[in-house]
Amino acid sequence: MKLYCEGQGNDMDKLEFREIIKPRHLMPGQTLAVVAPSAPIEDPEQVRAAVETVQSLGFIVKPGKHLFAHHGYFAGTDEMRATDLNDMFADEEVSGIVALRGGYGASRLLPYLDFDLIQRNPKVFIGYSDITTLLAGIYARTGLATFHGPIADQTFTPYTLAEFKKVLFEGKGEVILGCPPPFEGGEGRVERQNRVTPLVHGKARGRLVGGNLTLISHLVGTPYLPSLSGAILFLEDVHEAVYRIDRMLVQLRLSGVLQGVATIAFGKFTDLPDSPGKTWQFTLPEVLEEFCQQVGVPAVRGLMIGHVPDQTTLPVGCLAELDADDLTLTLLEPGVT
Repeated sequence: MKLYCEGQGNDMDKLEFREIIKPRHLMPGQTLAVVAPSAPIEDPEQVRAAVETVQSLGFIVKPGKHLFAHHGYFAGTDEMRATDLNDMFADEEVSGIVALRGGYGASRLLPYLDFDLIQRNPKVFIGYSDITTLLAGIYARTGLATFHGPIADQTFTPYTLAEFKKVLFEGKGEVILGCPPPFEGGEGRVERQNRVTPLVHGKARGRLVGGNLTLISHLVGTPYLPSLSGAILFLEDVHEAVYRIDRMLVQLRLSGVLQGVATIAFGKFTDLPDSPGKTWQFTLPEVLEEFCQQVGVPAVRGLMIGHVPDQTTLPVGCLAELDADDLTLTLLEPGVT
């Protein structure tokens, strides 16, 4: 697929892709690589279980050379981890790449990635949490669609597996993603845990860009944050107090990167610690609602995006539509060919 971009080529220019590169769809029997771009897993048996999880999906697994490496709180040095990722993009036997886990450290790899190599060898790359920086950086610098979705070191619930297959196996377009899993209501019984609610009513289309709020906010001012103009910005986080979420959202707004954003889709914010002080607190819904009203675009919260067992897969860079009245996020084009 022909790639068109604008920009002068210096490190701080944003590349505006009018047409994205899509990898080939996945199918059982292919070889998937498992790499560790972020934190290590201390127990080798847990790493082997993660490999077996990917095998259980019908794939042959090719482990990264440094999959079991430790270097402080990283799964190997920056160069080792980046080499594994570059090598798997270059490997013709590999059809896709799955991150072992998140944690911390992926952003340190960005200067070491061979973006020309990645652009010449498009393939599925999937993960979430700390992997957000790689998903965003690869899309920003190459135009390749990446995938915000499950990692190897997790159990695929039926919901997670179905969303994964819809996007990566079946390559569906015009499909709703991220809606709550089925719930059997009845007399005196309604869904309480997974509720999608509107923050600002309306409907808009755009390219999906986003991931973990902490990592997206930390990419501001770097050449690895895709342009958010005309985008559907999706955000989630874990273990962040409400005031810290507020601070990161303010940073995004004040930085100017939200100018022209089409709409905002909040996923789950899980395991929130208490904020300092016991009174005069704002709730997370209050913070999100005020932020979205200030930005002034359609927005919802509560989609199945983030650190939750039932997790959707979103193709970064692909066209979608957020309807804050019907409370749906619809993928408008396949993420794979």
